[in-house]
Amino acid sequence: MKQSFRAKRMFKQNQRLAQSSKLNLVALMDIFTILVFFLMVNQSDVVVLPSNKEMRLPQSVSEQLPREQVLLTVTANGVLIQGKPVWRGDWQQPAEEWQEPLAAAVKQELQYLAGRAAPLPAEQQPLGRPLTILADAATPYAVLRRLMAISAATEYRDVSLAVEQRSTALEASP
Repeated sequence: MKQSFRAKRMFKQNQRLAQSSKLNLVALMDIFTILVFFLMVNQSDVVVLPSNKEMRLPQSVSEQLPREQVLLTVTANGVLIQGKPVWRGDWQQPAEEWQEPLAAAVKQELQYLAGRAAPLPAEQQPLGRPLTILADAATPYAVLRRLMAISAATEYRDVSLAVEQRSTALEASP
């Protein structure tokens, strides 16, 4: 039996449509190349300090962004410098029990980090090396004061406290 012209045309069209479509990788690669360059240029605008999920930072309206520097983290049961556990203890104990071991451990680690870093230029000598203290809002002030005194005894006198930025719009509204 002979097929009509219409049947032949429909058969060819069905065969053509049954083929799988091809993905144009050139256009896709162009998009990803532009995306990579965009992300590389814009990634340096945001600085996020590492923190624990159970840590709640104090709130402030500070406009100053954090810089890349030595990070001293105060947790509920110890102190970490650059993510390395330096001292473990309980802040609820009497101060005489934790002050001396804390001072020795933190001072030793800060001196080690200062020894590995480049020497300070003469104009930066009075200010010292930068250090950021990341502590929970419930951390006793005596602990923070002691850590700042320990860091000032080493070359780390430019101390910053990490805070969570609070919106100034919320501050203005009653």
